Amino acid sequence: MEPVAGHIGAEIRGVDLAAGLDAAQVAAVRSAVLRWKVVFFRDQRLDHAGHVAFARLFGEPVVLPRRGKASPAGFPEIETTADRLELGGRFGMEQDEWLRRRRHTLLRGWHCDHGARVDPPAATVLRAETVPPYGGDTTWANLAAAYAGLSAPLRAFVDTLRAEHRLGVGYQPRPGDDAYVRHLLHHQTATVHPLVRVHPETGERVLFVNGYYVEQIAGLSRPESAAILELLVEQATRPEYTVRFRWEPGSVAFWDNRATIHLAPGDHAHLDHPRTMHRVMLTGDVPVGVDGTPSEPVVGSEAGRW
Repeated sequence: MEPVAGHIGAEIRGVDLAAGLDAAQVAAVRSAVLRWKVVFFRDQRLDHAGHVAFARLFGEPVVLPRRGKASPAGFPEIETTADRLELGGRFGMEQDEWLRRRRHTLLRGWHCDHGARVDPPAATVLRAETVPPYGGDTTWANLAAAYAGLSAPLRAFVDTLRAEHRLGVGYQPRPGDDAYVRHLLHHQTATVHPLVRVHPETGERVLFVNGYYVEQIAGLSRPESAAILELLVEQATRPEYTVRFRWEPGSVAFWDNRATIHLAPGDHAHLDHPRTMHRVMLTGDVPVGVDGTPSEPVVGSEAGRW
C-alpha cells in the first residue's frame, strides 16, 4: 500500500480482486479504507459478478429500486453511470444543461452518495470500464481531517448543530414547466443530520457537510446558515484535504462514504468519448451526532429500506 496524498487516499498494489481475498487481506483493505478514506486498485479484471463479490466482503450491497437504463440486467446491486446516457433526453434536457442548473457554483457538485437519506451508504466501490484518454478524474475530500483542521471554538460550535439534507436543493429551474422539478416533487427525500457525525467504526468526528444536499442549518437564519455552510464546505474541500484520481480501464476506487465527499468530473463532456463506470454501494447506518442524537428522517427514506 502506498499513500498518494497527505490526508487522504492510498493505492493498493499486488492484489487481484477477481481472485478473491483471504481474511487477512480483507482486514488489511478495511483498515486502509478507514485510515485513508479512499483506496485505489489498478489493472483489475473484475466483471459484474466479481465486483459484487468483492463489495460483499465488506458489507451488504444496496439494491436500488430504480436504476438508469445503462445498468446491467441480472445484477441489481450494480448501477452503471454512462454520463451522456444518464440524463440525455430525460426531463427535456441534455446532461450538460442539467449539470449547469444543478452545479452552478464551485462547491455545489461536492457530495456523499445518497446523503439525503436517513441512512446513507457506508461505502462505495466504483469500477471503471471505459474512460476518456484524458479528463474525467474524480476528487475526494477527507471530512475527518477537515473537522480536525477547524479552530477549537468553531469545532465546539458546529458540534451542536444539525442541518437538513434534501434532494434537489439549489437546482435552478427552467422557465415555465420543468419536468425535473416535477420529478423532484414526486421523489422528495430529506433528513435532518448532525452537522458533525461520530464515525461508527473509528470514533472520529466528521464534518458532515456537502454542497449538493445541504442548504439550511436548523435554528439559524437563512443568511447565517448560508455563510456558515459556505465556510464549512470550503474548509472540507481545501486542496490539502483532497486527492484526485486519474481513471484507467480496470481501475477500482473503494471509499468510506461516511467520512468523505467527492466531486464527479466536469471536464470531459466536450471530448465526445464514453466514460462508463459501475457502482456498488454498501448499506449504512443512521448517523449519530456528538451528543448521541441520531439523524431524523423528514420525508422519503426509512432506515434499512431502499
